Amino acid sequence: MIDPRRLRVLRALAEHGTVTAAAHALFLSPSAASQQLAALEAEVGHVLLERRGRSVRLTPTGAVLATHATKIAAQLEEAEADMAACSAGLAGEVAIAAFASAITEVVAPAVAALRDRAPQVRIRVKDAEGRASQRLLIDGAVDIAVSVEHQDTPGQSSEQLLREPLYGEPFDVVLPSGHPLASAPEVDLDDLSDDAWITPWPGNPVHDVVMRACEEARFQPQVECLADDSRAVCALVSAGAGVALVPRSALRGISIGGAATRPVGAFRPQRRVYTAVRRGSEQHPLLRLVLRELQDQAAALGS
Repeated sequence: MIDPRRLRVLRALAEHGTVTAAAHALFLSPSAASQQLAALEAEVGHVLLERRGRSVRLTPTGAVLATHATKIAAQLEEAEADMAACSAGLAGEVAIAAFASAITEVVAPAVAALRDRAPQVRIRVKDAEGRASQRLLIDGAVDIAVSVEHQDTPGQSSEQLLREPLYGEPFDVVLPSGHPLASAPEVDLDDLSDDAWITPWPGNPVHDVVMRACEEARFQPQVECLADDSRAVCALVSAGAGVALVPRSALRGISIGGAATRPVGAFRPQRRVYTAVRRGSEQHPLLRLVLRELQDQAAALGS
């Protein structure tokens, strides 16, 4: 009989590419992960890994088993959810990974509401930007990820994760107060094609949205400064270092100093935020409770 714990190591290897990275994701030592993989090969009676010097890769048989491992993991998640649904009452812990402004606008209000409605439910929150939240979810470090649609997503995420839209929000242009368009009712992006730009680092989903919006406006932005923190972006704009596009919720509570914010006219970008859970776990009563509260808070944000 195949040990599901060893399948988990194989699945992590397929996802992360190296034994060391897979071991780190599963909080194992590399030697322990290697032993689990060797034991799995003995169990199934097939060579699953090709060893090339210090590196390994999956054989065709190993890749097939890794695909089955993903499906088995979903079945196990579903079994745990069904068992939890049969138990009386709601009590336990749910871990959420989300980016900073989503924590401020949606996750923190949901935590406060659940503290009153379901005091036996404990929520743990991890601040994670970009694809990091999905990695944490796939690796089992969190139960729910709140993330942004972007072009660089982890491999096999469509098979492992179930996503649901949470909310969408517009971007605003942030301009130095002395900019010729600082008092305009709205600003078209193509009017900023000759300006210096401030954007997040590549790999940040906001960077992808900004670059796509500028591409639709038919220009390549001249990126002079890179900063992931919205406060830092606004400080650089105030200093006259360039212009920027910032999600509207990220501007709330920020002192923008010598800068002005204006809505975008043509080529209006939007950030689409979603929740994700591991496929098979979506019927777990605790997760359903927390997901429903997140949706309620997102709806209130929209109104």
